[in-house]
Amino acid sequence: MNHEASTLAKASAAAVFAAAVFGAWSLAALQLPPYLLPSPLRVAEASSVFFTSAQRLVHVYATLMHILVSIAIAFVGGALLALMAHYLRWSAPAIHQRLSPFLNAFSGIGWTLLAVIWFGVSTTAVIFSIATVLLPFALINLREGLLALDRELDEMGRSFGRSRWRLFAMIVAPGLLPFAAATLRIMFGVAWKVTLTAELFGGSRGLGYLINLARQEYDTDLIFTVIIFIIVAVYLSDRFIFLPLERRMSRQFGGRAR
Repeated sequence: MNHEASTLAKASAAAVFAAAVFGAWSLAALQLPPYLLPSPLRVAEASSVFFTSAQRLVHVYATLMHILVSIAIAFVGGALLALMAHYLRWSAPAIHQRLSPFLNAFSGIGWTLLAVIWFGVSTTAVIFSIATVLLPFALINLREGLLALDRELDEMGRSFGRSRWRLFAMIVAPGLLPFAAATLRIMFGVAWKVTLTAELFGGSRGLGYLINLARQEYDTDLIFTVIIFIIVAVYLSDRFIFLPLERRMSRQFGGRAR
């Protein structure tokens, strides 16, 4: 009963907050010109046009492809580096004490500008920028997953004469799954922020490129439409895909980590 009351209170608070924001937005829109702050009605009309235009939906598809490909590259790259540092101990200082801090400190805009110089305004430049920014998230999180593995279980497997590949498949990989799910969840949220910047400066397609065009034409309705779409897309993906996946992995394989 207390849980139900708490859930209802949270839902009510969220609804009140959303209504307050909507009301403040509507009142402010009455006082400002549309090119500065469009009304919710104008944004709704722009959204209906946006999602029924095949030309605009191409940019949505392009952004999704940029994000998914970049996440895949960054995750695989981070996993390989984390495993290399774990099994080849001589490489750990170079990876964790030099490469990881460098990648983590370098700004996304910096990588985007370098990518434009190296690859030109292209899909390659966008994917390179996003993947490079996301790589430290995979490297750091998977490193923590490797450190949290049950050492006694690993030693027991070795004592029974299991090969290193079989130990990895039966012990290490399942133990890393909760960390992998959490990593993907974090990377997906960060990727949207980085993607807009990368497409804004280095892309010829995508929502960031579309925002750049809208900025030049003072099409604030379109900018608000893209912003709201991103908020909804990230929330729904996190709520119904990544959060359930992370919880399932933690329940099923969390016991393997120490």
